[in-house]
Amino acid sequence: MRLLLSKREIFSKIFLLFFLVTLLGWLVDLLFPLLFLTCLVLLGWHYKHLLMLDKWLWRDKKLSPPAGDGSWRQIYDGIYYRQRKARKKNKELRSLIRRFRDGAEALPDALVVLSNDWTIIWCNKLAQQLIGLRWPLDERQRIDNLIRNPEFLAYVQQKQFSQALELSSPVNDELTLEYRVLSYGHNQYLMIVRDITQLKQLEQIRKDFVANVSHELRTPLTVLQGYLEVMEPEQLPQAAIWQKAHTVMLEQTKRMDALVQQLLTLSRIEAATKVQFDEKVDVPAMLAMLEQEAQSLNREKQHQIEFLIEAGLCINGITDELRSAFSNLITNAIKYTPPGGHIKVSWQRQHHKAVFSVQDNGDGIAPQHVKRLTERFYRVDQARTRATGGTGLGLAIVKHVLQRHNSKLMIFSEPKHGSTFSFSLPLEPVREAKTPKLKIKTQ
Repeated sequence: MRLLLSKREIFSKIFLLFFLVTLLGWLVDLLFPLLFLTCLVLLGWHYKHLLMLDKWLWRDKKLSPPAGDGSWRQIYDGIYYRQRKARKKNKELRSLIRRFRDGAEALPDALVVLSNDWTIIWCNKLAQQLIGLRWPLDERQRIDNLIRNPEFLAYVQQKQFSQALELSSPVNDELTLEYRVLSYGHNQYLMIVRDITQLKQLEQIRKDFVANVSHELRTPLTVLQGYLEVMEPEQLPQAAIWQKAHTVMLEQTKRMDALVQQLLTLSRIEAATKVQFDEKVDVPAMLAMLEQEAQSLNREKQHQIEFLIEAGLCINGITDELRSAFSNLITNAIKYTPPGGHIKVSWQRQHHKAVFSVQDNGDGIAPQHVKRLTERFYRVDQARTRATGGTGLGLAIVKHVLQRHNSKLMIFSEPKHGSTFSFSLPLEPVREAKTPKLKIKTQ
């Protein structure tokens, strides 16, 4: 039970002590000597307890407080109570930290806790294995002094952590690591490092498999298609089934050849390394050629196609890849818009960016399909795709081309109200010429 000191009680005792001493001194005629002696005794008594307190706090290893007198006993008991409460709290905190560290050690990822100035506060054992940290020798060392990779240094300095960073391990070049940095606590960061070597290997195996199979299929398909094309109808047996079989085989062979061509294009784009886009692409001239191709595709559908092209608006990029992206978006609009529809193709400068868009008034796309349109072989309507000869790879190619050009495909669609596919290219590669806008309209 805690007993609180009472100011009134302390002052009462002091007043009573000096009153008795004063009365005694007045009776024996030694007032001032007795008062002086009382003050010395009182001061010595307090000094004695101060020394006892100092010994208990700094030199004595006992947990229990010394036996004090009077008000000092309550002071000792109060300090002892606070110490016991602090020890209990520290024990709980140590247990909590131990559980946190045990949980962090059990994770399959390397964890590094960093302060606001990028010094290391703590790391788990996997961080020591993957990125070569030494604990506790590297405590309070800057992480950018230990990982001397230029890309990592730029990643840390820019503080743009929305995307992960992939780098080789500092201790083993054969390992590929993924770095993610998250805000953690107060002015702290949590860096998560994951070994994605196996995922990258599986991805590379998949890419190689698709590329190799597509390449091997190309030759027999070309031979088969060639023989089917040179066959004259009158040379076939007169049975109706042979006439129909020849037509179907030729159509399916062409469709498979288109699929192989797109697989090879996609594999080539994925296998390409990052490059500096120093090649100037004349987009207006490219779109003029695609406009002529659109006329050929539009003979059956009879769409109203409108091209709005800002002449002289060129960019730096890869010509073949950009042509593939433009062509796929225009072709899809023509194929999947019902006959007699309206398609608008635009290439304009907007807000310091070059923007390409293809807008149609077709059937539109349901929201649950929009996010998956750029997946390989994903089809909204299987029957309609077979009828139009689609392969399910066009938008996947567009996605990868735009990623290499630091852009992203935007899709806005509403059922029964049409769709708009667009993307913008950054200001840096854009070149603008002082020429009037060119408007091409075909029907």
